[in-house]
Amino acid sequence: MNDWQERIDAVWEAASGGLVDEEVISRIDAIAAERGADDAEAAFERAGARDSAGRPDEAVPLYRRALELGLDDDRRAQATIQLASSLRNLGDLEGALELIEAEHAAHPDSVYRDAIAAMHALALASAGQPERGLSVAILALVPHMPRYHRSMTAYAHEIAGRDA
Repeated sequence: MNDWQERIDAVWEAASGGLVDEEVISRIDAIAAERGADDAEAAFERAGARDSAGRPDEAVPLYRRALELGLDDDRRAQATIQLASSLRNLGDLEGALELIEAEHAAHPDSVYRDAIAAMHALALASAGQPERGLSVAILALVPHMPRYHRSMTAYAHEIAGRDA
């Protein structure tokens, strides 16, 4: 791991220990500035700091910029989940659903597939489709169950049909 990432990680560690939101933003911004305005990772970290501080309206354009500039697979998945969450929090449910559904379709085997499913379920519930949201959540749990795959999959599909 490089020094830049270690310093970013140290800020996030301090944040989990009680560092206040404005200080997190200030420290992340200072480290991110070393990389310039056209660095995807820097934009991603700046977005995350604002998102964490409850400022999704400021985070959204930074997440979009990070994705536009190009992130590695790991950060791309995180940025997509976090952007969808921010959009949901801002009431842009259509945007959140479009984004998270596209991420799932493009990367169904992502290590973040369960987090993607959870965000998808939340966005569906917020959009007035709670049965579809429950279905997505159940289907995400099925691979983790020692038994009942077939029946739980069938129930999930049956429940999803109720929102139609």
